[in-house]
Amino acid sequence: MSSRIIETANITEQSVYITRVAELLKERKMNTPKACVTTYGCQQNVSDSQHYKGLLIKMGYELTDNPEGADFILFNTCAVREHAEDRVWGNVGAMKKYKAKNPSIILAVCGCMVQQEKNAKRFMSSYPYVDIVFGTQVWHRLPEFIYRRLRGDRRICELTIDNAEIPEGVPVFNDGGFKGFVPIMSGCDNFCSYCIVPYVRGRERSRSSSAIINEARDLINSGVKEIMLLGQNVNSYGKGLNEDINFASLLRQVNDIPGDFRIKFMTSNPKDCTEELLDTMACCDKVERHLHLPFQSGSDTVLKRMNRKYTAESYLKIISYARQKMPDITFTSDVIVGFPDESEDDFEKTLELVSRVGFSALFTFIYSKRNGTPAAAMPDGVTRQQKGVRFDRLLKLQEKMSKKVLDSMVGKTVKVLCEEYSGGYAFGKDEHQLNVKFSSPEDLTGKFANVKIISADDVLIGEKV
Repeated sequence: MSSRIIETANITEQSVYITRVAELLKERKMNTPKACVTTYGCQQNVSDSQHYKGLLIKMGYELTDNPEGADFILFNTCAVREHAEDRVWGNVGAMKKYKAKNPSIILAVCGCMVQQEKNAKRFMSSYPYVDIVFGTQVWHRLPEFIYRRLRGDRRICELTIDNAEIPEGVPVFNDGGFKGFVPIMSGCDNFCSYCIVPYVRGRERSRSSSAIINEARDLINSGVKEIMLLGQNVNSYGKGLNEDINFASLLRQVNDIPGDFRIKFMTSNPKDCTEELLDTMACCDKVERHLHLPFQSGSDTVLKRMNRKYTAESYLKIISYARQKMPDITFTSDVIVGFPDESEDDFEKTLELVSRVGFSALFTFIYSKRNGTPAAAMPDGVTRQQKGVRFDRLLKLQEKMSKKVLDSMVGKTVKVLCEEYSGGYAFGKDEHQLNVKFSSPEDLTGKFANVKIISADDVLIGEKV
């Protein structure tokens, strides 16, 4: 599907609003106004918030982590699970008293949760102290929304979703230190029956490879040691672009950027995980030897109801080919327990797949109904208690699998990106996304170190080579 282009004039217009907001803040003699951005959900939301922070800094705001004391407060929301939504309602509700004491502050809510019309209506009707409500495809217009509010517009609600091209040239504030996010696409065309993402993020749109490479190069030149390529389904990258490119070829281009850094990516859909991609991972020295490949269920019956468009057998073939090309590769995955009408036999097939693959870790979830998705209307004869018992069984099995993977690493030398330092020990992750701890007389945070693994507990214990 082709993307509509966001006109350059639209982005230029936002630059004008940035200047106008900065001027208004100065006119009102606001001594270094402060802005607080609170983020819920996935890495894509974290990346979006980095753009919001970049825009706010351009407008003259100073960033703070404390909403009380901020002049502008933004909640960037998630709609994937009910728990995340409940936290947003509670935290936005807690702002009522603060806003009553400080009526001049601007309170905004955005993101996937807001893009659902029922939630946007609830914010507008039941939370009158919320000034700005905006969805996932108008995020670059934040300067305009703030300007309009400062000039007197009482309340603003914008939920346009037109599947336009992802805007470029928006400032980014990388608060990840030596780690950097690079979104390569947005939206999803898969429509898994349990997932709300296509309805709140829109259809798939890819960024140009030149924009991605330039952004990655800038991050690396600034000292970033780990690049995370982001997308709802990175394997679909390239669809709709006016260039002959796919995710495998993009990965090679990023790998060719000069510098000492590591490349990771998520998320991948198994139906689009090609042998070309796995061959590319095997020959790219900067791509980590790890693949996060959600399988969700080991039952073909459940997978069909989920509209996942692959089978357990085809998934295992991908794993087998990947190991053939990269014998040291590790795998992680997402699993949903208790999908509507999941039988005991269905669940046993999930356990069997977990045993056969030997994942280093699993991200496990009990099915959470999302209104507006096909799965929400499916009959479900599985009790909450049954789902809880199955969930515990899966966790216990995965503990054994994780230990097996960790034990297999003893005696090997790995390259660790050090993430923190405490009490004479450095902590980080290796190229397999495994946690490593080793003694060090100096703080190596943000640096690579070669470490020989000497034992395995909950983490790998090593010594610097």
